[in-house]
Amino acid sequence: MGEFKGGDENINRNGRPVGSRNKYTKQIKEAFGLLLENNLEHLGHWLNQVAEEDPKAALDIVLKMSERFVPRLKQTDITSDGENIMSALKFNFGPPIDSDKRDQDEE
Repeated sequence: MGEFKGGDENINRNGRPVGSRNKYTKQIKEAFGLLLENNLEHLGHWLNQVAEEDPKAALDIVLKMSERFVPRLKQTDITSDGENIMSALKFNFGPPIDSDKRDQDEE
């Protein structure tokens, strides 16, 4: 295999910007979206046919299709600058069940 050499004018030094999509990936996703859009009326019928024999397979199909079109939720971390962020957290569930005060509140 040939090696890349410094200063080769065929090498794009900047590359594709971070987060940008390859143009072919974009075209494939658009084509797949059109394929689904043009067959929406058939999808329900096809899924029902699959589900009659194997409901798990039908669910797998739906999940795999959704991965392409439904954004995933991202995990979020709560951070602090070294302080205990849980110290200000308070729960108020009212008086205990066996408390005389609870009995007075219910009357």
